[in-house]
Amino acid sequence: MSLILSFIVTLVFGSMIILIRMKSSKRPASIKGIILPPVMMSTGALMFVVPYFRVSGFDILEAVVMGLVFSLILIWTTKFEIRHQFVFIKRTKAFPVILMGLLLIRLFVKYWISGSVEVGELSGMFWIMAFAMIVPWRIAMYFQYKNVAQKLAGNGEVA
Repeated sequence: MSLILSFIVTLVFGSMIILIRMKSSKRPASIKGIILPPVMMSTGALMFVVPYFRVSGFDILEAVVMGLVFSLILIWTTKFEIRHQFVFIKRTKAFPVILMGLLLIRLFVKYWISGSVEVGELSGMFWIMAFAMIVPWRIAMYFQYKNVAQKLAGNGEVA
């Protein structure tokens, strides 16, 4: 029963994140908006102070590799454009589908390994995976944003 409840909560929150991301593409992008999510998420690393959440070296490696693969998909689908003399994230129809796909893959992996990994360790692994996904994605977004903003400034327009 708790596994089903976990899936439902994850799908609801995942859907809310997709809606928030789609809505945010209607506002101009900013460096602060790109950098803050991983900075705010980094506070979650405090969970590893508690031994219940500690993860083995091999599990850390697995989580990081999976996060990096997911980040490549997000980097590939995130582009910026100039609209109304501001830099916006370019909306793509594939983005919500990709986010939902990544969420479903995450749910499948969670279900698959939940029988062999303790709950605390599993939580730690998924935090590591999410952090390893968001940091490279946001770094790539930062550089893409700077390139587009530079083009905008090069045209004599205000960034």
